[in-house]
Amino acid sequence: MVWFFKTGRFKFFLILLQIMNYKIIYIKQLIFILIIINTINVFAGNKQRIGQAGANELLINPWAKSSALGDANIANISGFEGVFINVAGTARLNSMQLVFSNTNWLKGSDIHINSFGISKKISSKGVLSLSISALDWGEITTTTVLQPNGDGSTFHPTYTNIGVSYAKEFSHKIYGGITVKIVNESIKNLRATGVAFDAGLQYITGDKEQIQFGVVIKNIGPTLKINGDGMSVRASSNNGPVNTMQNRSAEFELPSLIKLGVSYNFELNSINNLTLMTAFTENSFSKDQIHTGLKYTFKKIFILRGGYIYEDGSNKLENRTTALTGFSAGFTFEIPFKKGGDKTFAIDYSYRDTNPFNGVHSVGIRISL
Repeated sequence: MVWFFKTGRFKFFLILLQIMNYKIIYIKQLIFILIIINTINVFAGNKQRIGQAGANELLINPWAKSSALGDANIANISGFEGVFINVAGTARLNSMQLVFSNTNWLKGSDIHINSFGISKKISSKGVLSLSISALDWGEITTTTVLQPNGDGSTFHPTYTNIGVSYAKEFSHKIYGGITVKIVNESIKNLRATGVAFDAGLQYITGDKEQIQFGVVIKNIGPTLKINGDGMSVRASSNNGPVNTMQNRSAEFELPSLIKLGVSYNFELNSINNLTLMTAFTENSFSKDQIHTGLKYTFKKIFILRGGYIYEDGSNKLENRTTALTGFSAGFTFEIPFKKGGDKTFAIDYSYRDTNPFNGVHSVGIRISL
């Protein structure tokens, strides 16, 4: 029995669906898809499994708007950035959205993440999205056993994730979606390529639709394996002929997880809004996390965000197992192309605090057409 059923998450999911009680036949179809995806080599994480997964770049949020909230907005996210947080949120897009983002990861480490994405409404209730994210490690000096200080050459590792998402509005209150991602890692003469799946649901309720729930399953897929000429070794025995031998790489699993979240919107007046959100992440190969976020909106033009991610030991430097301290913040300036129109141009920024290094800085441009 996979961990999704064994630990009671599936029971919680069914209770949430019963609370919805609206067009349940469509939700049953979506949950059936989630069940199939979730049965692919996903078991409950524990401390003995921490660090055993690969492709951990799948856990890095490259988008400025959502990362400022500490990834807490799985219940209320809408628009393109739902492809990372909760794909169901992309179904709430009205027309089309283009997003560009650059992340200076652990400033001072010379690691950058360049991302691009597009979401477009292709029917009255369906939205199709494409996302591309490339992690650039910069130039690294090539070293060998005989030349530990470098042989004069360099190599350029690249990690690339390409995702195709489809989300649908099942009703005015229920949204769902699924993402298929191609994962590619290359480092000189070695490469690993695989596929991963995400799926999510959102439910909106309340007299003013101020309460929202979200459920997400991410990074479900078969194991990956490293291949390439770098696994070859030339050797001879007893002064015999030189033979080329191909070493076998161990397979590694994807960093699968499940998220549950809720948000509440406070409409202070006609021009001021405050949204409080929280989420819980159960990771299969790392510590579980609690996310909190707060968003303030002024006239839908200026948005201020803040968030915090807590995990066991994160509040003490000697116990922390990540460079991220948990704190994040950011803002958005969003300007309509014409007064009262839905077409807008926005600049997003987020900062994630780290120790060591000088934080994580993300800058994005978002165009809604």
